[in-house]
Amino acid sequence: MSNQTKKDQTQELIKETTKNLFFVKGKFDATTQEIADAAGVNRTLINYYFRSRDNLIQIIFDEAHKVEHEKSEIIMNSDLPFKEKISQFIEGSLSTSLQYPYLETYIVSQINKGNCHKKDIEEGELEKLYKDIETEMELGNIEKMKPIQFVLNMISLLVFPSAIRPLLMENLMIGEEEFDKIISERKDIILNMLFKK
Repeated sequence: MSNQTKKDQTQELIKETTKNLFFVKGKFDATTQEIADAAGVNRTLINYYFRSRDNLIQIIFDEAHKVEHEKSEIIMNSDLPFKEKISQFIEGSLSTSLQYPYLETYIVSQINKGNCHKKDIEEGELEKLYKDIETEMELGNIEKMKPIQFVLNMISLLVFPSAIRPLLMENLMIGEEEFDKIISERKDIILNMLFKK
């Protein structure tokens, strides 16, 4: 194995371990030493490969943001019928929530701190989305409302349960496995709430 291959594998191991600690286990305050211990590497390697914990966190945030942006691309740039685009977006979002249960919470926490905020959608794309929603309303497929209300309803139905996952699990007295099952069952429920037919 070449030195470059080993370096690439070690960097990837550290990134995946950090994602697991942050987005799967919800340990946003994991120290450099905790990340190193979980990855089974020396702490100095994190600084060697990433310069600092903050830089490593910025890199994994950027990768998480890329996942979020790719989901938005389904709605913005697909030629599929509107309901199918929304269905695929919901499916992708729920799949990401199951893979990374604390991703939404992390993104919200970073935005609230004023860190790492990036715009996902251009103005022209948003206008096109609103026109598509208005068309669906005229066809009677969606209840009439301001298009932004449709978007807020969809995002709320998708993101809210994951964003407050720990609180819901505690107050509803359910474990990780049951919560994941509930999330995986939400696609049809959300579609039925958004669309009249």
